[in-house]
Amino acid sequence: MALGKDYRGQDCALARALEIVGERWTLLILRDAFYGVRRFSDFLAHLGLPRAVLSSRLQALVEAGVLAKHGCEYELTERGRELWPALHMLARWGERHFSADGPSRVFEHVACGTRLDPSGSCPSCGGIVPPEEVRMLPVPGRPVGDDPVSRALAEPRRLLDPLRP
Repeated sequence: MALGKDYRGQDCALARALEIVGERWTLLILRDAFYGVRRFSDFLAHLGLPRAVLSSRLQALVEAGVLAKHGCEYELTERGRELWPALHMLARWGERHFSADGPSRVFEHVACGTRLDPSGSCPSCGGIVPPEEVRMLPVPGRPVGDDPVSRALAEPRRLLDPLRP
C-alpha cells in the first residue's frame, strides 16, 4: 500500500504536528525565526530556498498560528515558541551524530551564563529555559556564510531579538 501525501486521516498528535512542521525547509525557517530573522528577504538570503517554497511555508506557519505576520515581518507566536525545546534537542542530536566539526553555535542561559544541556535545560538553575532567556554564541573558528544574516549571526545574541542585518 502506498503512503498517502499527508497524515490528515490519522488520529495521532505527532502526525498532526508533522502536517505543520514536517515539510522540508520548515524547521530551518523556524530555526531562523528563533535566531531573530523576521523579513522574507532575509529568510530567502540565508536559507537559499526557492521564493515560492518560502512563501508557501511561511503562509502555512501563519495559518497554523505558529508565526504571526506584522506588515512585512514574521514573528513566532506563543505556539511557535513552544517548539524551542524540540528544535534545540533535534539540532544537538544532529551535531552528535552528523557533524564531524561539532556545533557551530552554543546556547546559554542568560540569567546565569551556564551552557544549556542537550534537552534545553540549564544544569545550574534546573528546568527548560524559554527561548527569550537564551543567548546564542557562535563557536570560534567556524566558517561564516557571506549573506547578511550569517554575518549578523556571527556575533553573540539573544534568541528572538529581531535581526536587522
